[in-house]
Order: sequence, then structure tokens, then C-alpha cells
Amino acid sequence: MHPVNAAWYLLKFTIACGKLHLSMRRFFFLLLIATPSLSIAQKDLQLWYTAPAQKWTDAMPIGNGRIGGMIFGRYDHERIQLNEESIWAGSKINNNNKQSATHLPEIQKAIFDGDYKKALELSSAYMVGTPPRVRSYQPLGNLFINYAWKSAPQQYKRSLTLNTGIANTTYTIDGKKVKQEVFVSAPQDVMVVKILSEIPVDISVAISREQDIDVYKSEKDIAYYNGQINDEEDSLSGPAGKHMRFSAAMKIIEADGKAIPVQTDTSAGYNIQQAKKIVLIVTGASNYTIRALDTDNTIDPLLLCKEKINKAAAFTPVALRQQHEKDHRSLFDRVAFNLGEDANNSIPTNERLERVKAGAQDNGLIVLYYQFGRYLLMGSSRSPGVLPANLQGIWNDMYKAPWNADFHTNINLQMNYWPAESGNLPETVLPLANFMQQIIVPGSITAKEMYNAGGWTLHHLTDAYGRTGVADGVWGISPMAGPWMTFPLYRHYEFTKDSAYLRSVAYPVIKGSVEFVLDFLVKSPEGYLVTNPSHSPENAFFVPGTNRIEQSQLSYASTIDVEIMHGLFNNFISSATVLNTDAVLVEKVRAAQKQLPPIRVAANGTIQEWIKDFEEVEPGHRHMSHLLGLYPLNLISLQTPELFAAAQKTIERRLANGGGHTGWSKAWIINFYARLLNAEEAGRQVQSLLQKSTLPSLLSTHPPFQIDGNFGGAAGIAEMLLQSQNNEIHILPALPAAWSAGSMKGIRARGGYTVNMDWKNGMLTTLTITADSAAVCKLRYKDKLKEVSLKKGNNTIVF
Repeated sequence: MHPVNAAWYLLKFTIACGKLHLSMRRFFFLLLIATPSLSIAQKDLQLWYTAPAQKWTDAMPIGNGRIGGMIFGRYDHERIQLNEESIWAGSKINNNNKQSATHLPEIQKAIFDGDYKKALELSSAYMVGTPPRVRSYQPLGNLFINYAWKSAPQQYKRSLTLNTGIANTTYTIDGKKVKQEVFVSAPQDVMVVKILSEIPVDISVAISREQDIDVYKSEKDIAYYNGQINDEEDSLSGPAGKHMRFSAAMKIIEADGKAIPVQTDTSAGYNIQQAKKIVLIVTGASNYTIRALDTDNTIDPLLLCKEKINKAAAFTPVALRQQHEKDHRSLFDRVAFNLGEDANNSIPTNERLERVKAGAQDNGLIVLYYQFGRYLLMGSSRSPGVLPANLQGIWNDMYKAPWNADFHTNINLQMNYWPAESGNLPETVLPLANFMQQIIVPGSITAKEMYNAGGWTLHHLTDAYGRTGVADGVWGISPMAGPWMTFPLYRHYEFTKDSAYLRSVAYPVIKGSVEFVLDFLVKSPEGYLVTNPSHSPENAFFVPGTNRIEQSQLSYASTIDVEIMHGLFNNFISSATVLNTDAVLVEKVRAAQKQLPPIRVAANGTIQEWIKDFEEVEPGHRHMSHLLGLYPLNLISLQTPELFAAAQKTIERRLANGGGHTGWSKAWIINFYARLLNAEEAGRQVQSLLQKSTLPSLLSTHPPFQIDGNFGGAAGIAEMLLQSQNNEIHILPALPAAWSAGSMKGIRARGGYTVNMDWKNGMLTTLTITADSAAVCKLRYKDKLKEVSLKKGNNTIVF
């Protein structure tokens, strides 16, 4: 059993009790720290710069899954922007359009009849949510540190060490060294800021938030603020009024100068005089509870903050750092990756990126980008956090963020977790799995009220309050987003083979999704079982016979729906077989699966996007949803040669028409080419991701910043080096010539395998597979396929 699994059951128990109590969180972390170390010795990886961040997206992200920070590294007026995962505008409401189920047959008939204009009118009136929009994920606030230097700094450097999760800012004043060190501790659930100066300095530190604060208070032992989000009137987004309550708190745990409490109408903090060493801790909390997907007025956020701060303050700064680094490395250092000697390590990260944008090849930067993706996932989705990573992970400085920094479920939330299992970070999937366990409650109401169906579903986005009705507009009518969200839960089982997790966590979610789909399916005029209405995110087609004037986003049985259903049904049948349960339902699913429409090749040689060979409005659309069967599913492969060739043409056509122009879309293309075994094109797309969709901080840009590009890009790099589908482990399946020498150690494969491999001159030199349990395994390398019996533990393989 993978070490994370025992921790999963403890976390699940604590959440089931209603709140993740501090004492239980403490034990959970001790359990994780006590698990066997899987770390691999490697050089520390560092992002570094020679100037402070000017923009928020230039700052350095740190996080522990619940608390996030963006470090600007300013030597005069430092800003550390703060986030807490649950700080969300809005409130819990049922936004299902209650007229949907009544009018659904009428809408379905209009679509079957090809009367798309009528279908649009009806679905706009009777399916779009009431209200149709969600409110935004919001920042917790800011920590400001003002330094009273009399001289200009020299030898400036700010850096983020990925292996340790520590951000440093260093410089000299009049030849004397100054260092600021910041990290967010998962074991103690606080941010720690340490300032060391060889000369005494006067410093002011303050926490603040731009809006919705009720009180600022500075006392001898703690400075804090309390607030409550006051939502403005907006009929499209839900009720106005005061909703979520929250707090932030700060404590100085070490200072060799005099600290004087200071509070104003806009901040709480301290003036510290003539200090050489200062250590402070910061945390935040809300009255949100994951169990109810709602706020709970019995929860006191300030009390939670004080409990965390008092607990952390019992440890010395040295102990806090040691705990943090040990915990962080226990996850991050599981995977070691290199593509040869990093000759550019002495060049600032932003300058390296500029060289790549100008056409240079920098393999060390590719390694850094991959590991940065793993780092970001660790920072935005792990305990003590209980929510999954959102569109910006956990980092956001806006009160109305782009796309509300919500959970987009028509590719983005799924993509966030693509690198989790192969990247040996299974813990990061657990907040998502728990969230999905909670979302099936409102999702079952949506299934009933909107589709008169059993089971559960959701549509193209949701939020911390668990909205599951149709959001935004008709393009949000995507009831198959619910089934799509089951894939990362099943994938966790594929990689861990943890049948206990499958039985108690993943299977009930998958089964409920199957029950919805079976009820939702209807007979098409051709005699297939189809979804109706259906949508291919977020594209549209020209309605035949209208001279390209009329467009529609709604059809029936879009190709992505067919692929999702095959993936869902296959996963369900496999799960039920492993668990030896629900034999009758399995047979019902098998019968339904045989009646699904086929995946077709269009007249132009591409994968057909809809049930009919419609002309797409945007041939260069950023979504390539009809290729879901190629990646992350495995419905299109060398075993389906006609579809395999058509998939290649589909991508070429999208790119020729301007596709792949967003960070996440380009990241998806890397994975596509890896699955197509097109090494050189996959390598070019990695270069393009860095050149066109990456900010100086290495954060991905849509534009603007959206984190799924980082996660999808990391997954694509891994997919180029190792694949595990077709009941095979494929070694170096898409290795470009530019990556001719290197190693990847600690990467995971389906079936419970950890793979270490080295290559030189493009050829595999060593291969070791560590099996979680003894098994017979098929291994593929180039044109060789061999079946090997693996013993539990390390196995050296020779091709």
C-alpha cells in the first residue's frame, strides 16, 4: 500500500466528523512525516532573480494547500500577498433551473429535428441557472514589511528553492548582509517570516485587507483582523449581503529589538526598533466547512487562527523550519529529473526564459518548469487544505478574479491533476476526491431537478459552495462534466491499486455518475443511445442550410460525450469487477455501451467533433475536446490506426488555424503529441509553451495567469518520458533529439510501479522498476515488447 493511503482514511474520518479539528490535523501531519522516506538525492532547484517583483505575477508563490503567499521580495516596502483556500464571495444556493425537467423533452425534440434556433431559445429560458453566475475566490489580505534603510541595497537576489519550499530575499546594506526567509509550514499550518540583518534596523510589519474588515487589533501577543465578505447586489450572481466570515492573525515569536503594537483603521501590526533578528508567524481562517459546502456560524475564524499560532509558537524558529523542510522534501524529492548538465544555472530565471523566447534550447529550464509544476500542485492541493486547486491554484490577489478563479470542470480542474499520479504526488488528489464526495449531494439534486434522473452531475463550473446548475449561458450546458470529473478519482486507484480507497471513496462517486448517465441517455433518430442536449466545449458549428449565418453550440452526442461515456463505463466495469459488486448494473452498463454512437472520422480526415460532420465556427478553437479519447483517455491509440491518424490531422488542423493559443490548450497539445509518439513535435510544443504562454515567474498565462498550463505542461513532459496504458509501461515513448541525455527517477506508472531510468545519446542505459507488489508486467521500449515478472521492491530491467 502506498504510504498516503493510511493518511487518507484518517483525513476522511476527520472530515466526516464535521470539521478538520486542529488536533486531528496535527496527527495527520505526524503520520505523513512518519511514513517511509521516498526522497531521491538531487541538487536543489531554484528560481532566482536580480530585482524585486514589480507585478503580482512576477512574485514567488509559496503554499501548504491551505495558506498561500506571493513574495514580492521588495527591500523597502515588502509585500507578501496572502491567500486562504476557502475565502470565497457568495453563498450556498440551489441555482438549478426548476423548469428544466419539464421542458427537457421539448428541447431534445428540437435538437433531434435540427431546429437549433428553437433549442437555443428553450434552453436559454429553461436550462440556464437561476442565477447563472458564481462569485469569485478572494484574497485573504497582505502582509507588509517596511524597512527603514538609509542606503541603497547591493548584491540583490530573490529566489525560490523548489526542494525546500523556501523563498529568500538577500542583499547587502553598506556591506552588511540582510536576509528575508519565508515559507508556509504544512505541519504547523502557518506562514513563517524570518528577517536577519547584520546591522540593527527599524521595521514595521502589518497585516491588512482592502475591504470587508470589521476590526483591526494589535495586542502584545497577537495582531489580527476580523472581517465578513459583503456581497454587492448582482442579480446574476446570487443574493447580496454579508456572508463568509474570516480572520487573519500574526505573532512575533522572536525579536531582539523592541516591538510596539500599532493598529490603524486599515492595518494591525508592530513597529520594531533596532532589531537584527525577527521571526513572525501568520495564518488565516474562515467559517467555511467542507462537509456542508457552506459557512457555519458556530465556527470562530479568529479562534482557529489563535489555536494555530499558539501551537506553532511553542516551537523554536529552527524547529519550525526543520519540520517544514522535512515535510516538504518528503513529497518534492520523490522525483529527480535532469536533461544533462544545466549550463545556464548561473543565469537568472527570467533571462533564461527570454533566451528561450528568442529561440534558444534550455533543457535545464524544461526540468525547472516540470518540477515547478509539481511544486505548485503541492502548494495548492494537499492537507491541511481541504479544497482542490482552483483556476489559479491557491494564489489570487483580485476580489473579482479572472473567471472568478473558480473550479472549471470542462477541462481545467481535470488538467490540474494530470501530473499528480505520474509525478508521485498522490496526496494532492485527496482534496479533490473529498470535494467530489461532497459535491454529489447538490449534484444529485441537479440530476433530479434538471433531468429527472438518478445519480448526480454538475456542469462546466462550480465553486466552494458546490453550485451544480448550469452557469453563464447555453455553453454551460455540459452535464457530462460530472462524469468527466470521476476520471482523476479512478486514476488514483490505477496508480496505487488501493482497493480500500476504491471501495469507500472513488466507487460511490463513479457509480452515482453511471446512474445519472443511464437515466439521461435517450434514443436518437439513428437508433443510438445518446446525450441530448450535448455540447463540445466551447465550440459551435454552422447550422446546415443557413448559409453559415446560424450557429449552434447545442447538438446531441458530441464526440466528447461519447468518449466520456466510454471512459466512465470502462472505469465502472473495472471497479465493480475488482470489488465484486453490482453485477446487474454492470450488465446494464455493458448493454448501454454497445448502443453508443461510434467515434467517426470526418470528411476532411479529422476526428469528427459532433454527431454529424458539421462545419465548426472556430477551426482553431482552443478546446480540442473531441481528442479526449487520445488523452487523457486511451480510446485512440496505435490499436485504432484510423482514429490514430485522424487525431494527428485534427491537431494539425487546429494549429494551422491558430489553435493552441492559450497556456492550458498548448499544454494539452504536448500530451496529445506524446500519445501520438511524435517526439519532435511534442518537444517543439514544450518550447512553444515556454515561449508563448509562460511568464517570467514561470507561471502559465492564458492570458492572464491560469495555473492549469503549468500542470498540463508538467504532465506532458512526464508523458513524453513514460506512459502506462494498454496494460503496458512504455519507456521513453516520445523522447526528442534535443533531450538526448538525461534521467528520470521516481516517476510513477499505473499498476503501482515507480520507475528510475537513465539514457544517453537517445538510448536507454539503465532501468529500474520498484513494484509495490509482485506482478507480471509488460514493458515496451522502442520496437521491443517484453513480459517480465516483477518481485516486490526493486527490479533491474535489461532490454
